[in-house]
Amino acid sequence: MAEPFLIGDAWVPPGSVREIELLGARLPTGTPLSIPVRIVHGKREGPVLWISACLHGDEISGLEIVRQVLQRVDPGRLRGTLLAVPIVNAYGFLQQSRYLPDGRDLNRSFPGSARGSLAARLAHLFVREIVDRSTHGIDLHTATRHRSNLAQVRADLEDEEARAFAEAFGAPVALHARTRDGSLRESAARRGKPVLVFEGGEALRFDPEVIRIGTQGVLQAMDHLGMLQRKRRLQSTPLVARRSEWLRAPRSGILRLTTKVGATVESGQILGEVSDPFGENAAPIRAPGHGLVIGQALLPTVHQGDAVLHIASFDDMRG
Repeated sequence: MAEPFLIGDAWVPPGSVREIELLGARLPTGTPLSIPVRIVHGKREGPVLWISACLHGDEISGLEIVRQVLQRVDPGRLRGTLLAVPIVNAYGFLQQSRYLPDGRDLNRSFPGSARGSLAARLAHLFVREIVDRSTHGIDLHTATRHRSNLAQVRADLEDEEARAFAEAFGAPVALHARTRDGSLRESAARRGKPVLVFEGGEALRFDPEVIRIGTQGVLQAMDHLGMLQRKRRLQSTPLVARRSEWLRAPRSGILRLTTKVGATVESGQILGEVSDPFGENAAPIRAPGHGLVIGQALLPTVHQGDAVLHIASFDDMRG
């Protein structure tokens, strides 16, 4: 039998579910800026996994993934504890914005500080109450505005535990990605917590296929950790990419792509062009090598140097 789980000032008995609000700060109106958490605490001891969404307030598909995962997890059968955080950045979520009211990106503010900026204080709260109480994490994202991503997980694939975690998730692509300074994943990694970042779809949209893949992926990852005892496993094997690069607009103008997210491309293949408004003086965009399109720009108007296509390369992947 597991012991009661402590989070904030709440004790959660084994085999039960409880919702709490972690108060981070107050807005000038006095409105609390809090982080809602649902704790599903199993009867038996096991890993503690957090799943978080809306760290960027406009990246909302993860919110639905969290809801669907919670519908499928029974605390009476769960081994360990699930910490579900559907909206980390409540201000950004309400404003349909990536950012906090101080203009900072929360995912560049970790591990934060109890006496720092608003973003730093929220980051510090999340690390203290969620990350430090967990053994593993899954952070759910979409592409930024006016872009779309193929469903994918990003992790340090040179770490054996993180790689096994990523492969168990079963997204179409597992991308080896270095951590970024100030990110949640970097802060957790420094604390020895394997973390996956799931990316898929676009901001301010519910993409049913991305949500399906993300929900199934979280459940498969939980199964991998021994938290669930599922009757069947639908795990798929992802393509593992060691590197990726963004192709950029060769000139300013109107972008016309002839490929899309999920397409396989070959070296030298023309993937689109950027022309003037009359469709003349077009500059082609060519694939640098064999790969898979895992992200693309959605706006037709581009400036020279804008990122337009994200290509993952697989020539160094595992067999």
